[in-house]
Amino acid sequence: MKHVRGPLCTIDVGEQTVETESIDEVLESSIGGRALGTSLAHERIPFDADPLGPENRLYFATGPLQHSTMSFTGRMSATGVSPLTDGLLSSNAGGFLSRNFTGTGYSAVEITGSSDDLVIVHVTDEGVEFEDVSDLAEATVPETCSYIEDEHGLDAEHTVVIGPSGENEVRFASIMTSEERAFGRGGLGAVLGSKNVKAITFEGDSTHEVEIPPLQMDVHREAAQSDHIMKRQGTSSMTEYANTVEALPTRYFSELSFEGAEGINGDRVEEKKYKKGTCSACAFACKLPTKDEEAGFETEGPEYETVMAFGSNSGVDDIVDVMKSNKLCDELGLDTISAGDVVAAYLASEDEFGNVDLIHETVEEIAHREGIGDDLAEGIDRVHDDLGVDNWSVKGMEFPAHDGRTLNGQGLSFATSNRGADHMYAEFYPYEYPLVDAEKAFSKDGLEDKPPKIIELENINAIKDSAVLCKFSRDFMTNERMETLLDADYEELLALGGETVALERHFNNQRGFDREDDSLPYDVPGFEQGLDEYYEERGWNEDGTVPASALESSGSDAAPADD
Repeated sequence: MKHVRGPLCTIDVGEQTVETESIDEVLESSIGGRALGTSLAHERIPFDADPLGPENRLYFATGPLQHSTMSFTGRMSATGVSPLTDGLLSSNAGGFLSRNFTGTGYSAVEITGSSDDLVIVHVTDEGVEFEDVSDLAEATVPETCSYIEDEHGLDAEHTVVIGPSGENEVRFASIMTSEERAFGRGGLGAVLGSKNVKAITFEGDSTHEVEIPPLQMDVHREAAQSDHIMKRQGTSSMTEYANTVEALPTRYFSELSFEGAEGINGDRVEEKKYKKGTCSACAFACKLPTKDEEAGFETEGPEYETVMAFGSNSGVDDIVDVMKSNKLCDELGLDTISAGDVVAAYLASEDEFGNVDLIHETVEEIAHREGIGDDLAEGIDRVHDDLGVDNWSVKGMEFPAHDGRTLNGQGLSFATSNRGADHMYAEFYPYEYPLVDAEKAFSKDGLEDKPPKIIELENINAIKDSAVLCKFSRDFMTNERMETLLDADYEELLALGGETVALERHFNNQRGFDREDDSLPYDVPGFEQGLDEYYEERGWNEDGTVPASALESSGSDAAPADD
């Protein structure tokens, strides 16, 4: 099986010490990325660690595919205990960081401890240096990136950075890279902030050799030649479609479609796009550099989930207003999904849907924990009672779009996800809209035959997050191609993915998570029976906990299907 190579670099930012050690046995059994981060976290983070305490650890890791020149491989993974969900969580980001990271020669970098002073950590193939940057307190992401480029000659493609949100331990703060790409979900930016680390830079020329089959060029060529709508509109192309089938959350989840969708749909985003945007080595180029000449600003996006959170769910029907929200979140270091939903909850409590000035003012207050922002920075799960609104979260994580009240399988997958309400954990929604061929599609209604497929998708997505491979490769990456690229058969990959999911679940079980946490704030027909079937297929206990016997036998019994 292909896997990433190199030692683990452990950086204690409190003691300002650095250790390296061989982890070859872990690499051989975990590919890289999310599986590697999960395996290390399960072994090295105390089960009772405070997410914002020095004992929490944050892992950055790439996979073997970052040693290719193939499209869909400009990503890497970050793993730690989430201050939003209180569980083990991995997030990944695109951009151009991953290959600069591999240049350091490390398979993974582990950040632990807590610095007394605000620091930047510089990681190279020649060593690690610590720089006191107390003057950068409360600096935005662009301000910090400008400082690093001016002082060290490293552009944003070499950096991970937090904004004021991370420093102020907002529970849904992002870690930003390439300025506008985010390790977004779960608040890992607050973990870095709790360690008093403003940024980490990566550079070097010590990339290890990992031989990737020639198939990579076939995938790359097809990505370049594809006339996919995402090349023009990114995921915002989903807006009108989701609205039509009533899967677009609106006005803090009180409705399923938005009369103003035409003002924030993919066509409106495409009108604002002014050049191509991509990630490292990727010819698919689905990113969205956008600008509004009249307002005089540029951003990247918004993608569909941001359109939902700051558009329909906030009662906003002008794409420029959503672009402004998107830009603010990137600058301040906030997950746009959680931030938008939290703002929508506040708007609901104040009966102020559509109040754009209040939205942007509230985003700023959240990032700096000022006024009402100090409460909202805790997330919906912790603040909904005070606001007098329903708790639209799973395991503490706010909902994305692709509403499970319409797409029932996606609803179940929100509940089973170890990350909480995350549409990319299983990514079941394409099968219910459907965005796949008819013979692979499922009815939107009910949960019949869906749990085994959810398990298969959770498992193979864990492999994609470990390889590391963009989820939007799905139209190009058959099961046979995955087998060839990673030198393993599909069932072997499913089993390894299942082990990663089980390790995450086991870690969370030790923190008190069980079946009660696999719940939804709405009814789905057959939900309890579907949850029973999911646990039985996984070999887990009826209460949602993982027996020791399942930690090494967590693959799906589902028949594999080319996706």
